[in-house]
Amino acid sequence: MMRCSKMHRLVAAALVVLLSGCGTVKDYFAGKDNIAPPAPLPPLTATLNVQTMWSARVGVGSAKEYIKLTPSVSSDKVFAADSAGLVSAYQAGTGQNIWSVQTKASVSGGPGSGEGLVLVGTRDAEVLALDAESGAEKWRAQVSSEVLSTPRAESGIVVVRTVDGKLFGLKADDGSRLWVYQSSTPALTLRGTSSPLLHEGKVIAGLANGKLAALNLTDGKLLWEATVAEPRGRSELERLVDISGEVQIQDDILYAASFQGRLAAVDTNSGRLVWVREIHSQAGLTVDEHAVYVTDNQSQVLALDRRDGGILWKQDKLHDRAVTAPAVYGDYVVVGDFEGYLHWLNRTDGAFAARVRVDDAGMLAAPVTMGDTLYALGKGGALTALRASP
Repeated sequence: MMRCSKMHRLVAAALVVLLSGCGTVKDYFAGKDNIAPPAPLPPLTATLNVQTMWSARVGVGSAKEYIKLTPSVSSDKVFAADSAGLVSAYQAGTGQNIWSVQTKASVSGGPGSGEGLVLVGTRDAEVLALDAESGAEKWRAQVSSEVLSTPRAESGIVVVRTVDGKLFGLKADDGSRLWVYQSSTPALTLRGTSSPLLHEGKVIAGLANGKLAALNLTDGKLLWEATVAEPRGRSELERLVDISGEVQIQDDILYAASFQGRLAAVDTNSGRLVWVREIHSQAGLTVDEHAVYVTDNQSQVLALDRRDGGILWKQDKLHDRAVTAPAVYGDYVVVGDFEGYLHWLNRTDGAFAARVRVDDAGMLAAPVTMGDTLYALGKGGALTALRASP
């Protein structure tokens, strides 16, 4: 039986039953509450000076909903959305609002950007495309179910993943459907899906069944499939192996982690497993030229050697603080937590270097790095741009 902790209480809130006749979340978590408290903030002697360059308020944020609305950053713009349908564009350097549009949609995924578009998915099974320069609505497309991931666009095609296990390829100019790929979906999954990754003419997606699938971007045909995790245990809860965090690519090697399975390195050309490690992660990972950085299900942040998966360091003083996936910022790794703090960790040994609070409502989505600036969007709608120096 799984140990109950604050992280697992959040997981309970993130579960969704997909098939009729299944047990409810309440059934799985019946019994005496034995929830471990989150770790207190550790003492810190800052070795890094973090400055807020600008901040803005993006509507109501994601309020009390369990959705990861992540800012999308281009070279000169930052796009952000709230759950009530507001989509906004800001100057990346100054934070000046360029445009804001109330779409009147229940936004649940995104925003993504590409092909001159800003893209969001909705709880009502729609994909909305706005003009990146003006915010004018270009089109709306119906898909099969709720969209909790970030739509991606490349080579004239928009790709979106839905919670029922489907991937859609849509024409970027009008939203018409090009292809659909259907994966098998377990009876019980986490409420959260990894976003499709577009790479060298391929669509690569982490799935709720613990597998990775690579498709041809043009026609959606399956190129290869790799198993990151196999379901184990007797109950549906114990058999959860969702790849719900984002997958990342470095030097043609794909890195992905599953909720109750493994972290794996996979060759993007063949789907061959290069190495695997028994690390469970719902939040997800990031990667640089040397290491893979991952937040596990106890909110420990680990660095693994990218070549063989050997553990380089582990920071365990944030346990049960519902820590986000990491972002690499220069010589540091940055994660957010449920109280809205951003923690800067030294990339070489995981030691704390700085701490800044950006949103009292907490952080769910990982921060995003572009050049020398880190962008973070909190659940309360606080969008913050930060820079750090020794």
